[in-house]
Amino acid sequence: MAIERVVTSGTFSLDGDDFDVDNNVWLVGDDDEVFVIDAAHDHRPILDAVAGRRVTAVVATHGHNDHINAAADLAEATGAPILLHPADGELWGHVFPDRAWDRDLADGDVLEAGGHRLEVRHTPGHTPGGVCLWDAGAAVVFSADTLFNGGPGATGRSFSSFPTIMNSIRTKLFTLPLETVVHTGHGDSTTIGAEVPHLDEWLARGS
Repeated sequence: MAIERVVTSGTFSLDGDDFDVDNNVWLVGDDDEVFVIDAAHDHRPILDAVAGRRVTAVVATHGHNDHINAAADLAEATGAPILLHPADGELWGHVFPDRAWDRDLADGDVLEAGGHRLEVRHTPGHTPGGVCLWDAGAAVVFSADTLFNGGPGATGRSFSSFPTIMNSIRTKLFTLPLETVVHTGHGDSTTIGAEVPHLDEWLARGS
């Protein structure tokens, strides 16, 4: 079993603003098959990292353009379905007005590939359909833009809510074992134990 990171670079666009960003793309599986979590910016380096393995699914943790803009090309190149929580359908449509995702994600779903079992945890707040993926066997959670090394994901733009993301973090992530490694959508990884002590200060700080 393996967890691999590919970093791709591009532009995040929302509410008329553009930002240069580096995104973490996660490959989870073994020597034969993998999930791809968040196909960002350019499918070619992701395809290089896949290295001929079967892609069982391209999983979108949420519908922001910088997390899905390579999903259609990657799906076409690999034949893999794209999975998204339907609450982010409007955001998806901003990027792909003529191409729907293939299967819905729902809280409690379990995705399996290459010896890994990923439990889908619906964690709205950064977006309405944001999800995190918990791999209990590997003691890892893929938190996307819900939880970062140092705090919650941004909530100052359309489709987001600070009280909602804080509730998601408290009830869906901070209930995980403290040793759980948190692999984020941008930047460095952290652990649940490193972030739990800061909950009250984030709440006091607000959005």
